[in-house]
Amino acid sequence: MTYREVIAVEEFRWLWLGQGLSLLGDQFAQVALAVLVYSRTESALATAAVYALTYLPPIIGGPLLAGLADRYPRRRVMLWCDVLRAMLVAVMAVPGMPLPALCALVFGVVLLGAPFSAARAALLPEILSGDRYVVGSALQNVTNQAVQMLGFAIGGAVIATLGPYRALALDAATFLASALAIVGKVRHRPAPARADGRRPAMGSSVRTGLRLVFGDRRLRTLVLFAWLCGFYVVPEGIAAPYAAALDHETLPVSLVTGLLMAAMPAGTLIGALLYGRFASPAGRLKSMGWLAMLSCAPLIVCAARPPLEVVLALWALSGVGGVYQIAANAAFVQCVPPAERGQAFGIAQSGLLAAQGLGILAAGALAQRFGPEPVVAIAGAAGLSCAAALTMLWTESRAEIIAKVHAATGHPRGPSEPSAPVRV
Repeated sequence: MTYREVIAVEEFRWLWLGQGLSLLGDQFAQVALAVLVYSRTESALATAAVYALTYLPPIIGGPLLAGLADRYPRRRVMLWCDVLRAMLVAVMAVPGMPLPALCALVFGVVLLGAPFSAARAALLPEILSGDRYVVGSALQNVTNQAVQMLGFAIGGAVIATLGPYRALALDAATFLASALAIVGKVRHRPAPARADGRRPAMGSSVRTGLRLVFGDRRLRTLVLFAWLCGFYVVPEGIAAPYAAALDHETLPVSLVTGLLMAAMPAGTLIGALLYGRFASPAGRLKSMGWLAMLSCAPLIVCAARPPLEVVLALWALSGVGGVYQIAANAAFVQCVPPAERGQAFGIAQSGLLAAQGLGILAAGALAQRFGPEPVVAIAGAAGLSCAAALTMLWTESRAEIIAKVHAATGHPRGPSEPSAPVRV
């Protein structure tokens, strides 16, 4: 299975293009918001607080609103979320918008991202079946990392040319473009049918989703694998103080900060290209634990305070290890009943963002006291310990999921891949 074969699926192709365009607009909007808030307040705390708003809404809204993707047709949920977000960002683009109103609008835009992401994640396995889903997920990962690097690289130039308000208007236009792609190229599918034929209340849906995710050993392990990012995201969160602490007389701190922030996405981009293209379905699942440990282990070397070139290589290597998330996501899909995927993905995504936000917040507080290098090393050591424990738990579950993947993709089972009963 190749990227070209996946892109040939029309529905996926347009979802992929729309997502990439919308994500690029979001990168411009992040830079624009930082410029707007700092220019008005000249406060780093206020700027950081507005940035924190991108973490809080999904933590709250993910479990509550993600269930919409299981109650209503997923195409409709995505369409309404895109249209509403376009309207909110368009209001943000009005010059002179008061700062409290700007914060409220940011909260609303990010909140609507929870049901959109849940609906999209739940719809994708219906568009791409078997190994196509894994390759499609890898392609999305590659695209997200590339767009993130591109957005941060040229975002400042875009803001300097267009100004922050026009950049926000551009972001609103990308949401509309995504909505048009959904309307024109994604076919309507009815809401997923439940075994009992009833549509559960929102509160009941949240409780059912929590029981599903944490009551199943396989899903619980996979979700904890995903939440490991709270450890290896620490370097990106404190890249600026890390850059200031490095001994580099010839390069400005801002440039070094940008290089450090780009190192992990660059590693993940390279790893995802190789992982999605050359690793077999069973090979991805078998290597997941080792790659999870790789995502954290290189960070421990930062305790030795190596020079910039070595730090960039270490962080890029950590990014390569982060591609295990592709396999974890695919295995999660295999284990969740289709009618409950939206709620399950919403809970997993909320925890993912909470882990990132709390990890960065804790790292910032510790770096203020002890310096950034030991904090990155401690995060790497703690993450490696958790990854090793999860890898041992994973060996108890992966045989069942590998058998299920073989059944879905038609790949023959090798001699080292024993048969196991599969349950959902």
